[in-house]
Amino acid sequence: MNGLEISETIDAPIEKVFAQATDFANAARFIEGINQVEMLTDGPVGPGTRFKETRIMFGREATEEMEVGLWAPPHRYGLDAASHGCQYQSLYEFKEIGSATEVTLKFTAIPLTTFAKIMAFLTKPMLKSMAKLCSKDLSDLKRAAEGED
Repeated sequence: MNGLEISETIDAPIEKVFAQATDFANAARFIEGINQVEMLTDGPVGPGTRFKETRIMFGREATEEMEVGLWAPPHRYGLDAASHGCQYQSLYEFKEIGSATEVTLKFTAIPLTTFAKIMAFLTKPMLKSMAKLCSKDLSDLKRAAEGED
């Protein structure tokens, strides 16, 4: 299993940060790394919400279908995706720190096939690049939630 954990402190109330982070339909407007989001389900965001996210990953365009699994506003939510023989899980946790909010992203990639297990071993050095991408996403979330757009 490959994983990473990163955090960002955002100078905004937890409810505002959570709402911004879960505005998947508009994420391409405030997360620089996202090129496009296509909502696959209608209605308010919650368990079972599905969307396709397109971004540039390691120099190539990649589109992944994601689904909201865990949903506990305004303290946490989880996204699940399956691709290339792996199960991907992104857990976002929100913690009040005075008038600010600490956002922690815990990302794991669980290889399910033999090929995916071999590739996970070979691509382990790419985890640093993935951490930079995720850190940039959290910085973009911070800018948007703090109203610096």
